[in-house]
Amino acid sequence: MKAIRGVLNYLSNGGVKYVFGIPAGSVNAFFDELYDIPEMTPIVTKHEGAASYMAAAYAKYSESLSVCIGCSGPGGTNLVTGAANAMREHLPLLFLTGAVPVHTNGLNASQELNAQPIYESVTKYSVTVKNSSELLPTIVKAVEIALTGIPGPVHVAVPIDVQLDLIDDPDIPAFPNVKVQEPDLEIINKVVEKISEHQDGIIFVGQGARGAVNQVIELAELLNMSILTTPQAKGLIRDDHPLFKGVFGFAGHEEASILVNEGSGDTLLVIGSSLGETATNNWNPNLTKNRHVIQVDIDESVFNRKYYVDLPVVGDTKLSLQALITEVKKRITDKHIYSYREQPFEDNQDIKEFNSQNVLVALQKLLPDTTRYTIDIGEFMSYVIHYMHVKAPHTFDINVHFGAMGTGIGSAIGSKLAEPERDVVCITGDGCFFMHGMEILTAKEYQLPIVFVVMNNARLGMVYHGHNLQYQRSHSRFEQQPVSISAMADSLGVRSARVQRLDDITLELIHFLRLENGPVVLEVELVDHNTPPMGDRVKFLSSFGK
Repeated sequence: MKAIRGVLNYLSNGGVKYVFGIPAGSVNAFFDELYDIPEMTPIVTKHEGAASYMAAAYAKYSESLSVCIGCSGPGGTNLVTGAANAMREHLPLLFLTGAVPVHTNGLNASQELNAQPIYESVTKYSVTVKNSSELLPTIVKAVEIALTGIPGPVHVAVPIDVQLDLIDDPDIPAFPNVKVQEPDLEIINKVVEKISEHQDGIIFVGQGARGAVNQVIELAELLNMSILTTPQAKGLIRDDHPLFKGVFGFAGHEEASILVNEGSGDTLLVIGSSLGETATNNWNPNLTKNRHVIQVDIDESVFNRKYYVDLPVVGDTKLSLQALITEVKKRITDKHIYSYREQPFEDNQDIKEFNSQNVLVALQKLLPDTTRYTIDIGEFMSYVIHYMHVKAPHTFDINVHFGAMGTGIGSAIGSKLAEPERDVVCITGDGCFFMHGMEILTAKEYQLPIVFVVMNNARLGMVYHGHNLQYQRSHSRFEQQPVSISAMADSLGVRSARVQRLDDITLELIHFLRLENGPVVLEVELVDHNTPPMGDRVKFLSSFGK
């Protein structure tokens, strides 16, 4: 068989259902073999960058290995942003890139590029295979690295001739048994001893807690500790839980900010957050001031980066919290009783004005509570974080961590493939749409019923507001001539509607959008001159160059 067929048999046996990417000369052998493997479907995208975002979201929500492929040269470089994003989110992705034949290295072959060093800083492992006998063992090693320890992306470059070499039928190994890291019970007991004595405490939840939401809530209820989330973790904890005090960090909530800044709580229990810039409101020193800091994370490199940690707990988040809960129950006998608020989602703001805040709130009222919103990068993102409600767990995908424009569009597709029964709504902007909006056509080709809400203000909104706040002026070229995105969608054969006033958002509109067996575009034509709730982001940027 061809060497590349052994790789595909291994991936198929391991349960890989989709391969995201674009066929081209240096990876044609890979795609040709897929004809004979119906269990694996190629998701052929319009841009490799978007393919990497789809693959990342698929890995996140399927909780499995995802595979993404690009040709040598530009295809491989287009995937690098997605690899960097997956590295930040600890997502197991196998990036495969084509390469020129081994004997043509250094001869300026078409699309020649040494991709291995490019990927080294944004993956756990990057290698070039130069012999067909080494191809399958190298892929097996890469997959094991991606799935074990701290999950993350890996990269293997495969020259054309290596893919096509004929080899004896190999024994196909099984996928690795993933063993999650258990916490040190001695450390767990020290943590429990400390938190059992606390007078008042805060649990600060990051995206690393996405697999342990129930455990976070159970521990908080046992200890009667307030819960805050980072912007990236919005969507994990329902807003109506009485212990939840909101989002702290970029575009966060006043109640959360008061809790942190006014010194409430003698203990800070950080779960699954690296305590980066957007999570901590630009590394606000008040977060840990006069507090005993306990940090739980699978990645020990996050400890003591910016904040001193009194008790670091290294281990799988879910296992660590389960161990904490077991030990806490031995010490605490008076269980607190909590009930969800009966009317948790009241909107006090004036809903008459046609602005970003009211549009998003009005849309959410008409959509199912379990809808997942994949949020792109733009001024609308801050309104989403600040004003949209979390009505069910795992309902927001916000990539403020790495912040690549257009990620929300690809993430919607990856999310829908991973969880077909869940309603998915992408909230994006015209700037992001012009980067990766053609992936709506990909959603059409695979009949994925996703609602793409495009906030069209004919400008780079975040840049416009940021410059006006930081420099008191904004370059005219940050704005553009208005373009009808709904007309563009119509030209692609995609159902669309346009909103030009708040009264346009009705239940009939939602029914119209959800009738289609495929994607739909809802264009919101709105120039909002209100200042987005960005928190202290602008103050932080303004502190430089003084």
